[in-house]
Amino acid sequence: MNAIMNIQIRIILTTAPLAFALATWFPNEVSADELREAQVTQVIQDVKVLPSGAAPRPAAVNDDVRPGTAVQTGTQSRSELTFKDQTITRLGEKTIFSVGEGARTIDLGSGQFLLYVPKKAGGAKVKMGPVTAAITGTTVVGNVAPSGIVEFTVLEGTARVRLDSVGQCLLVVAGQKVTYDPIAMRLEDPVEVDLQQQQTNPLVTGFRPLPSTPYMNVAVENQRRAAAGTGGAELARAVSASGAASIGAATPEQFLAAFSSLLVRYPQAEICDLVGTAVRLRPELADRIVVAAVTGSRPVRGYSKEAKDFKEKEMPCEWVQCIVDAAIAGNPRMANEIINALLQAAPMLRECIGEPCFPANQFRPPLVISPLTPQVNSPEKPPKGD
Repeated sequence: MNAIMNIQIRIILTTAPLAFALATWFPNEVSADELREAQVTQVIQDVKVLPSGAAPRPAAVNDDVRPGTAVQTGTQSRSELTFKDQTITRLGEKTIFSVGEGARTIDLGSGQFLLYVPKKAGGAKVKMGPVTAAITGTTVVGNVAPSGIVEFTVLEGTARVRLDSVGQCLLVVAGQKVTYDPIAMRLEDPVEVDLQQQQTNPLVTGFRPLPSTPYMNVAVENQRRAAAGTGGAELARAVSASGAASIGAATPEQFLAAFSSLLVRYPQAEICDLVGTAVRLRPELADRIVVAAVTGSRPVRGYSKEAKDFKEKEMPCEWVQCIVDAAIAGNPRMANEIINALLQAAPMLRECIGEPCFPANQFRPPLVISPLTPQVNSPEKPPKGD
């Protein structure tokens, strides 16, 4: 890696401004206030509440923590805080934590933390010194060392980790860790970590089981399959059933038909991994794979406003973003094509697509979103599959 690379991406919208980026998008039913007040739900040894303008006091279960109040843990001490929307923050020893002044923002002054944000909870930002991570429906752990080194690991889901001072934005997926080097003043490329080993972290094992435990187990299994080289076995069998000799020899239509045949029976928690595998196997089809994944298995957000049968079953924005992230991670060079193809197929998903980040520190050209043709897929008519 040479000098610090500025990978700030400018999104140019030729038809309408981007309504919301994923990192700050909240579903209508979720209030930003729900991440501005927490209760202490577990205290292990020396934990203190530090109210603004008042003397520190020992923390107790059910204590309220609001903006302006910090929580501090001592040596060999831990604590857990639960917010109104069931977001959970766990603090390791020698940690200082506070609720941020910004909407749905958490500040980690120093120490170790685990953060779990439920699906459909609206996402959250965690500030770690100069580094900010945006997450939604995700479980992460992190550490801010006294030296200023920041480590951030995704246990399940995806995160966007930013260093705004130099315009860096890195996409970090389950099983990866990104490190901020205060001497070089940059984020290093994400590296792989052993998710099975990560589950022995005291912030995971030293408390009640997390609601995201099933998702973390899926991430562990996906990592195991990828290491064994078996991630594409199901796609290979499906491609063979379509009449193609191999994945590489399959026509685009044969491969997409095979992909779609798996899509309809895959659990939601594994769809993003399936998309990532498909894109790695046929990177030139990344844009069509994303469109098939988004439009092929559940009603697309915005199409079914009048369809009572689909109530509460529409695809959430966080799932759309997860699919896009998985595809970009598999083929970063097609980021433009991936996003434009999705917005042509489902224009109402514009609000779900945040500023793209990339899986490594490489310069990318600015993303230009193509004009939407009015005749393509009106909101009253669902998109057609391949």
